[in-house]
Amino acid sequence: MVVRLCRHMYTKFPTKFLCAVQLIGLTPLNGWSNTADMNDPYFFGYGSLVNSKTHVYQDGRPAKLSGWRRVWKRTNARDMAFLTIVPSDRTELLGLIAKVPNSDWVALDAREEGYDRLVATEMITHDHSGNPELAIYAIPEATRFPPTPDHPILLSYLDVVLQGYLNVFGESGVQHFMETTDGWDTVVLNDRANPIYPRAQSLSADEISMVDQCLSKVRATIRT
Repeated sequence: MVVRLCRHMYTKFPTKFLCAVQLIGLTPLNGWSNTADMNDPYFFGYGSLVNSKTHVYQDGRPAKLSGWRRVWKRTNARDMAFLTIVPSDRTELLGLIAKVPNSDWVALDAREEGYDRLVATEMITHDHSGNPELAIYAIPEATRFPPTPDHPILLSYLDVVLQGYLNVFGESGVQHFMETTDGWDTVVLNDRANPIYPRAQSLSADEISMVDQCLSKVRATIRT
Protein backbone atom coordinates (compact mmCIF):
# COMPACT_ATOMS: atom_id res chain seq x y z
CA MET A 1 0.00 0.00 0.00
CA VAL A 2 2.85 2.38 0.84
CA VAL A 3 4.48 1.74 -2.53
CA ARG A 4 1.19 2.38 -4.37
CA LEU A 5 0.69 5.61 -2.43
CA CYS A 6 4.22 6.76 -3.28
CA ARG A 7 3.68 6.00 -6.95
CA HIS A 8 0.40 7.95 -6.87
CA MET A 9 2.04 10.97 -5.22
CA TYR A 10 4.95 10.81 -7.67
CA THR A 11 2.59 10.76 -10.66
CA LYS A 12 0.49 13.67 -9.41
CA PHE A 13 3.27 15.85 -7.98
CA PRO A 14 6.60 14.60 -9.38
CA THR A 15 8.82 17.59 -8.60
CA LYS A 16 7.49 18.10 -5.07
CA PHE A 17 7.65 14.36 -4.38
CA LEU A 18 11.30 14.06 -5.42
CA CYS A 19 12.15 17.14 -3.35
CA ALA A 20 10.51 15.54 -0.32
CA VAL A 21 12.41 12.29 -0.92
CA GLN A 22 15.72 14.13 -0.84
CA LEU A 23 14.79 16.39 2.08
CA ILE A 24 13.83 13.56 4.45
CA GLY A 25 16.61 11.25 3.30
CA LEU A 26 14.54 8.41 1.86
CA THR A 27 16.07 5.81 -0.41
CA PRO A 28 16.43 7.06 -4.01
CA LEU A 29 13.94 5.86 -6.56
CA ASN A 30 16.44 3.52 -8.25
CA GLY A 31 14.80 0.42 -9.57
CA TRP A 32 11.26 1.65 -10.14
CA SER A 33 9.96 0.31 -13.43
CA ASN A 34 6.78 0.01 -15.39
CA THR A 35 6.30 -3.72 -15.85
CA ALA A 36 3.83 -3.09 -18.67
CA ASP A 37 6.49 -1.33 -20.72
CA MET A 38 9.37 -3.56 -21.83
CA ASN A 39 11.33 -0.77 -23.53
CA ASP A 40 14.86 -0.06 -22.37
CA PRO A 41 15.01 2.88 -19.97
CA TYR A 42 16.68 6.18 -20.88
CA PHE A 43 18.69 8.69 -18.88
CA PHE A 44 18.35 12.46 -19.13
CA GLY A 45 21.68 14.27 -19.28
CA TYR A 46 21.96 17.97 -18.49
CA GLY A 47 25.74 18.37 -18.39
CA SER A 48 28.58 16.27 -19.81
CA LEU A 49 26.16 13.50 -20.83
CA VAL A 50 24.77 15.84 -23.49
CA ASN A 51 28.10 15.40 -25.26
CA SER A 52 27.77 12.01 -26.98
CA LYS A 53 31.55 11.87 -27.44
CA THR A 54 31.84 11.05 -23.73
CA HIS A 55 29.73 7.88 -23.73
CA VAL A 56 28.52 4.97 -25.85
CA TYR A 57 24.76 5.21 -25.23
CA GLN A 58 22.68 5.24 -28.39
CA ASP A 59 19.46 6.84 -29.62
CA GLY A 60 20.31 10.26 -28.21
CA ARG A 61 17.40 12.70 -28.51
CA PRO A 62 16.95 16.32 -27.45
CA ALA A 63 14.60 16.59 -24.47
CA LYS A 64 13.41 19.04 -21.84
CA LEU A 65 13.24 18.67 -18.06
CA SER A 66 10.70 20.80 -16.19
CA GLY A 67 10.92 21.99 -12.60
CA TRP A 68 14.69 21.92 -12.07
CA ARG A 69 17.71 24.20 -12.49
CA ARG A 70 21.43 23.46 -12.76
CA VAL A 71 23.92 24.57 -10.13
CA TRP A 72 27.61 24.03 -9.47
CA LYS A 73 28.19 22.00 -6.30
CA ARG A 74 30.80 19.74 -4.79
CA THR A 75 30.61 16.48 -2.86
CA ASN A 76 33.00 14.59 -0.64
CA ALA A 77 33.18 11.95 -3.38
CA ARG A 78 34.85 14.35 -5.84
CA ASP A 79 37.68 16.86 -5.62
CA MET A 80 36.18 19.35 -8.06
CA ALA A 81 32.87 21.15 -8.56
CA PHE A 82 30.32 19.44 -10.80
CA LEU A 83 26.82 20.10 -12.03
CA THR A 84 23.71 18.98 -10.25
CA ILE A 85 20.06 20.07 -10.28
CA VAL A 86 17.88 21.76 -7.68
CA PRO A 87 14.12 22.39 -7.73
CA SER A 88 12.97 25.46 -9.67
CA ASP A 89 9.31 25.63 -10.65
CA ARG A 90 9.90 28.25 -13.35
CA THR A 91 12.85 26.63 -15.12
CA GLU A 92 13.03 24.16 -17.99
CA LEU A 93 16.34 22.53 -18.84
CA LEU A 94 17.34 21.40 -22.30
CA GLY A 95 19.21 18.12 -22.31
CA LEU A 96 19.66 14.77 -24.00
CA ILE A 97 18.02 11.41 -23.40
CA ALA A 98 19.76 8.20 -24.45
CA LYS A 99 19.05 4.49 -24.11
CA VAL A 100 20.42 2.27 -21.34
CA PRO A 101 20.32 -1.23 -22.92
CA ASN A 102 18.83 -4.01 -20.79
CA SER A 103 18.48 -1.60 -17.84
CA ASP A 104 22.20 -2.08 -17.19
CA TRP A 105 22.94 1.00 -15.09
CA VAL A 106 26.20 -0.28 -13.58
CA ALA A 107 28.63 1.69 -15.76
CA LEU A 108 26.57 4.88 -15.72
CA ASP A 109 26.05 4.72 -11.96
CA ALA A 110 29.82 4.36 -11.55
CA ARG A 111 30.42 7.37 -13.80
CA GLU A 112 27.94 9.40 -11.76
CA GLU A 113 29.50 8.51 -8.40
CA GLY A 114 28.19 10.79 -5.68
CA TYR A 115 24.84 11.21 -7.42
CA ASP A 116 21.50 9.51 -6.82
CA ARG A 117 19.61 8.15 -9.80
CA LEU A 118 15.99 9.29 -9.67
CA VAL A 119 12.97 8.38 -11.76
CA ALA A 120 11.88 11.42 -13.79
CA THR A 121 9.59 10.02 -16.47
CA GLU A 122 6.75 12.47 -15.87
CA MET A 123 8.97 15.56 -15.83
CA ILE A 124 10.67 15.12 -19.20
CA THR A 125 9.26 15.86 -22.64
CA HIS A 126 10.76 14.24 -25.75
CA ASP A 127 9.87 12.80 -29.15
CA HIS A 128 10.21 9.09 -28.26
CA SER A 129 6.94 7.33 -29.12
CA GLY A 130 7.57 4.37 -26.81
CA ASN A 131 7.19 6.30 -23.54
CA PRO A 132 10.31 4.79 -21.91
CA GLU A 133 11.11 5.11 -18.24
CA LEU A 134 13.47 8.05 -17.71
CA ALA A 135 15.98 8.78 -14.98
CA ILE A 136 18.07 11.74 -13.91
CA TYR A 137 21.10 12.00 -11.66
CA ALA A 138 21.27 14.51 -8.81
CA ILE A 139 23.56 15.04 -5.83
CA PRO A 140 21.56 14.50 -2.62
CA GLU A 141 20.98 17.66 -0.63
CA ALA A 142 22.67 16.17 2.43
CA THR A 143 25.94 15.59 0.56
CA ARG A 144 26.19 18.64 -1.70
CA PHE A 145 28.14 21.69 -0.66
CA PRO A 146 29.10 25.07 -2.15
CA PRO A 147 32.32 24.93 -4.17
CA THR A 148 35.46 26.50 -2.73
CA PRO A 149 38.70 27.70 -4.35
CA ASP A 150 40.08 24.26 -3.48
CA HIS A 151 37.14 22.64 -5.34
CA PRO A 152 36.95 24.60 -8.60
CA ILE A 153 35.15 24.00 -11.88
CA LEU A 154 37.44 22.23 -14.32
CA LEU A 155 37.65 24.10 -17.61
CA SER A 156 38.17 20.76 -19.37
CA TYR A 157 34.80 19.63 -17.96
CA LEU A 158 33.01 22.84 -18.95
CA ASP A 159 34.53 22.58 -22.44
CA VAL A 160 32.92 19.14 -22.82
CA VAL A 161 29.54 20.36 -21.58
CA LEU A 162 29.36 23.40 -23.84
CA GLN A 163 30.65 21.48 -26.84
CA GLY A 164 27.79 19.04 -26.31
CA TYR A 165 25.18 21.78 -26.09
CA LEU A 166 26.58 23.45 -29.20
CA ASN A 167 26.45 20.20 -31.18
CA VAL A 168 22.89 19.33 -30.10
CA PHE A 169 21.20 22.72 -29.74
CA GLY A 170 23.44 25.23 -31.51
CA GLU A 171 24.49 28.60 -30.11
CA SER A 172 21.07 29.18 -28.55
CA GLY A 173 21.54 25.97 -26.56
CA VAL A 174 24.85 27.23 -25.20
CA GLN A 175 23.20 30.48 -24.14
CA HIS A 176 20.38 28.50 -22.53
CA PHE A 177 22.89 26.45 -20.55
CA MET A 178 24.64 29.54 -19.21
CA GLU A 179 21.36 31.24 -18.27
CA THR A 180 19.87 28.21 -16.50
CA THR A 181 22.96 27.39 -14.44
CA ASP A 182 23.84 29.02 -11.11
CA GLY A 183 27.15 29.24 -9.30
CA TRP A 184 29.29 31.12 -11.80
CA ASP A 185 31.08 32.82 -8.90
CA THR A 186 32.92 29.50 -8.51
CA VAL A 187 36.61 29.58 -9.46
CA VAL A 188 37.37 27.93 -12.82
CA LEU A 189 40.65 26.03 -13.09
CA ASN A 190 42.21 26.29 -16.55
CA ASP A 191 43.46 22.75 -17.11
CA ARG A 192 43.15 22.71 -20.91
CA ALA A 193 46.85 22.08 -21.45
CA ASN A 194 46.78 19.06 -19.12
CA PRO A 195 43.14 18.05 -18.67
CA ILE A 196 42.15 16.60 -15.32
CA TYR A 197 38.67 15.62 -16.44
CA PRO A 198 38.95 12.00 -17.64
CA ARG A 199 36.56 12.45 -20.59
CA ALA A 200 38.10 15.68 -21.90
CA GLN A 201 37.63 16.39 -25.61
CA SER A 202 39.52 18.36 -28.22
CA LEU A 203 37.85 21.65 -29.12
CA SER A 204 38.21 23.66 -32.30
CA ALA A 205 39.51 27.22 -32.12
CA ASP A 206 35.95 28.49 -32.57
CA GLU A 207 34.67 26.28 -29.75
CA ILE A 208 37.43 27.45 -27.42
CA SER A 209 36.57 31.06 -28.25
CA MET A 210 32.89 30.35 -27.55
CA VAL A 211 33.62 28.90 -24.10
CA ASP A 212 35.96 31.76 -23.22
CA GLN A 213 33.36 34.32 -24.25
CA CYS A 214 30.72 32.60 -22.13
CA LEU A 215 32.96 32.76 -19.09
CA SER A 216 33.79 36.39 -19.77
CA LYS A 217 30.08 37.29 -19.86
CA VAL A 218 29.51 35.81 -16.39
CA ARG A 219 32.75 37.39 -15.13
CA ALA A 220 34.14 34.07 -14.06
CA THR A 221 37.40 33.94 -12.12
CA ILE A 222 39.93 31.84 -14.07
CA ARG A 223 42.84 30.27 -12.23
CA THR A 224 45.83 28.77 -14.01
